[in-house]
Amino acid sequence: MNQTLQQALPVAISILVIIFIAVAQSYSKAVAAITATMPLTVPLALWIVYAAGGEDRQQAMADFAGSLFVGVGATLVFTVALWLAARAGLGLVAMLAVAYGAWAAVLLASWAVRTIL
Repeated sequence: MNQTLQQALPVAISILVIIFIAVAQSYSKAVAAITATMPLTVPLALWIVYAAGGEDRQQAMADFAGSLFVGVGATLVFTVALWLAARAGLGLVAMLAVAYGAWAAVLLASWAVRTIL
């Protein structure tokens, strides 16, 4: 598979998933939410890392997979903050601001801890 296709295919798959979520939400919010939280971008990103890995491909994938733990924790905090903001009656923009603020705080704290250790 050539380099252009290896880079374009994950983007095309991501677009198809977004379109599916947009259509599915009118039939079932649960199906749309489950699809939105499926581990889809991780394999697509891992594919990109694999394709660009060169000689030390296995180490690049291991480093990438290890870094996912920080992202998963931050995403969990994002989701909890989003849910709490929605329950508090905030509007969409405020909900996203609170959730992204919480996400950024976790990422910065994780980065600080990793830098110190």
